[in-house]
Amino acid sequence: MRRRAAAGILCALAACACGRYRDFTLPSPGEAPPGELALSWEIHPGPVLGRGAPGDFDAVDVLNPAVVRHEGVYYNLYSGFDGARWHTGLATSPDGIRWTKHGRVLSPEAGTWEGDYIAANGAVEVVDGEFYYWYQAGEPPRIGLARSPDAKRWRKLPEPVLDVGPRGAWDERGVADPYVIRIGGKFYLYFLGQDRAGRQRLGVAESRDGIRWWKLRSNPVLELGDRGAFDENGLGEPAVWHAAGRYWMLYTGRDRKEIRRIGLAVSRDGVAWRRLGPETVLAGNEPWNAKVVCDPSVEVTSEGVRVWYGGGDVAHPAENIHGQIGLACLRIRGVTLTK
Repeated sequence: MRRRAAAGILCALAACACGRYRDFTLPSPGEAPPGELALSWEIHPGPVLGRGAPGDFDAVDVLNPAVVRHEGVYYNLYSGFDGARWHTGLATSPDGIRWTKHGRVLSPEAGTWEGDYIAANGAVEVVDGEFYYWYQAGEPPRIGLARSPDAKRWRKLPEPVLDVGPRGAWDERGVADPYVIRIGGKFYLYFLGQDRAGRQRLGVAESRDGIRWWKLRSNPVLELGDRGAFDENGLGEPAVWHAAGRYWMLYTGRDRKEIRRIGLAVSRDGVAWRRLGPETVLAGNEPWNAKVVCDPSVEVTSEGVRVWYGGGDVAHPAENIHGQIGLACLRIRGVTLTK
């Protein structure tokens, strides 16, 4: 009986990750204020979280911040690369600027669906006092979920919660880069999908519990940029929030030279997105982030939207970029922002 029950649980989890599709939009973000909003970036000088010492799990790259504030403390589940594998590390901070590292908390597990390359590049939310961390693993990449009472001791679900699409789908060859928000009793997961031609675009899924997901039937929600644009070669790493009667999305764009920058798009329903102009693109302005600005994670405050991001000085789509984590603030003048 125990074997049958365990098999039933595994089958149910596998079914959760398979092809569920529906039509939906996100709840109304409220009425937009009249007039145009003035947008500007303020960039904190230098990185706020650097690489570890030689031999550490994060000695080569520190990227993909996933930041959440809980009981007055900022928790950052970031991705660390040791030259062979990506792991998830934990850092905490009283203010989002001064960080204390607590070491590696998740690693890929060979012999499971995760493989031995990556268990990182995730998104974090606190749900009823428990940390939920959706992360990327496996080959092809899929999205798993781990839960923790303290962000240090984690329990992984045994199977991915979001799987690749069917043959010929826009996400047939991989789903990755999760970013999760909660609105009106539901979870919404924005993610990267890759097709057999290698195109990487962005889609969305919804869930009531963060485990069983339904993908939007009309995905992807954001296509590649026009020829010559900063995002013509690939999209990834979305970060979504709502403010001033709109949904906003920061996302990473890759150009033909693999230089990465962060673009901005807006939406009224979380599904139909419109890019904003090139003046809103966040690019590196210091030697340490001259070639790569990526991986946004956001916090909405009354002063603006704080954005933790990964930066590097080597143009490469994945790793070995001397990655470190920086901080910027997107000012949206014309309204008072509330979380």
